[in-house]
Amino acid sequence: MKERIILGIDPGTAIMGYGVVLERNKKLELLTLGVIHLKKYDNHAAKLRKIFDRTVMLIEEFKPDCMALEDPFYGKNVQVMLKLGRAQGVAMAAALSRDLPIFEYSPKKIKQSITGNGNAGKEQVAAMLKQLLNFSETPEFLDATDGLAVAVCHSFQRVGIDGAAKKSYSGWESFVKDNPKKIK
Repeated sequence: MKERIILGIDPGTAIMGYGVVLERNKKLELLTLGVIHLKKYDNHAAKLRKIFDRTVMLIEEFKPDCMALEDPFYGKNVQVMLKLGRAQGVAMAAALSRDLPIFEYSPKKIKQSITGNGNAGKEQVAAMLKQLLNFSETPEFLDATDGLAVAVCHSFQRVGIDGAAKKSYSGWESFVKDNPKKIK
């Protein structure tokens, strides 16, 4: 039975969302989701330290096989982008400090893979995740379901731990064309 645990992170400088799923034979099970509150820290370096420490704690508790992160979206405010990039970088550093492979997805790709609509709202994504993972409680902050969505998106990509995507074929002909040595 093939299993892997995926940690998904939605980086933020006010609230960082996370979700952890267990993937077993193409079925997903919710292990946890939540948020890390960062507003109480007025110093940006203290926020980054908290992101690093809590990410390491999640890694040590759940022993994920990989981490998936949401890319910061491109906004008009350069300062916000810079701070989000730092938050993402610190979460990545936490994963790297524990030798975890890292995967990144755009917000549009995440929404597309969860709802079928790359422009879906946070509420739509949360509602779809509730159906997919069979949970009923609504998290206090949608940042938690955003973090969970990143993990589920990564699972849906069928990417191996080594980063190699598992090839899918449109039919027998395309399989034969790509794998002539497997045919006798």
